[in-house]
Amino acid sequence: MPLVHDLRGDLTFGEHDRHLPFPPRRYFVIFNVPGKEIRGEHAHRTLQQFLVCLRGSVRVMLDDGKERDEVVLDRPDLGLYVPPRVWAAQFHYSADAVLLVLASDVYDPADYIRSYEEFLRVVRA
Repeated sequence: MPLVHDLRGDLTFGEHDRHLPFPPRRYFVIFNVPGKEIRGEHAHRTLQQFLVCLRGSVRVMLDDGKERDEVVLDRPDLGLYVPPRVWAAQFHYSADAVLLVLASDVYDPADYIRSYEEFLRVVRA
């Protein structure tokens, strides 16, 4: 994400088609997460997400059904795209972590895949 420094402070931003892979239709913010808690632990059928840790740090585990990777989000100019059909979990939140999530659509419980076994069946089909 672009980062602009000047005497008044720092600024970071994202624009659809330049930095964001989709036009956001919803956002939510996760904060005050106890350090040992795990959030996420699901995939989406069609929804796309873009994660930015605005303050503090959080680790994100990503799994496409074949490979797993882990990313540390620890600055507001670093964003992570999570496409549909990728299992994701967020963990090791710092005490001051504030995670912004931009979503490609409004909330739809039918879009969630909450069972890892079901997720594997979907991605392998």
